[in-house]
Amino acid sequence: KSADGSWLWCTTDDSVYDAVKSMTQHNVGALVVVKPGQDKSIAGIVTERDYLRKIIVQGRSSKSTKVGDIMTEENQLITVKPDTRVLQAMQLMTEKRIRHIPVIDGTGMVGMVSIGDIVRAVVSEHREELNRLNAYIQGGY
Repeated sequence: KSADGSWLWCTTDDSVYDAVKSMTQHNVGALVVVKPGQDKSIAGIVTERDYLRKIIVQGRSSKSTKVGDIMTEENQLITVKPDTRVLQAMQLMTEKRIRHIPVIDGTGMVGMVSIGDIVRAVVSEHREELNRLNAYIQGGY
């Protein structure tokens, strides 16, 4: 999400250069991709990894290549639901070797989870458990 709470996205017709510039400006590693004029219809996801593998390594021009040419398309997306547990999402991301995963409900995309979000959630969970154990040991239960 951007600072104003809106989702960060680009369209299939945007240049890869503009998409990467947006990622850099917002300090994120992935953007949701939508079809032009269809802001609610997810077409796919484009990541830093797509840029490296499909532009840099192949010697392509980021300014003349469209996001739609390098993105992971919607039918290949690995997604989770809003009620997916953190550890399930972490396991899926680890198995598939991905760092960003869209959260989809019956109406469409409702969010995006990064590996950083997962780590923060796990650390927070363990911190609470450690605090409870320390309180118990010290007789503060």
